[in-house]
Amino acid sequence: YANDTDLGLHAAVFTSDINRAFRVADAIETGGVWINEVSVRRYDHIPYGGVKNSGIGKEGIKYAIEDMTDTKFFGIKLF
Repeated sequence: YANDTDLGLHAAVFTSDINRAFRVADAIETGGVWINEVSVRRYDHIPYGGVKNSGIGKEGIKYAIEDMTDTKFFGIKLF
């Protein structure tokens, strides 16, 4: 039922069986899954963003830097 939607920002799985938690979390189509916690915290070092119609891309320091940076390779042969 969780995947039967056009949205997929975050989800939460509550269980005492950690193996089941990981199986369910892996199967849910969302940008993030909390296990035994609600999605009320936001940390800059953790990617935040959704899938499907819940937006494109991720937020967070690493992703902001990547969005504002054009990487270029320089190859140099020293004599």
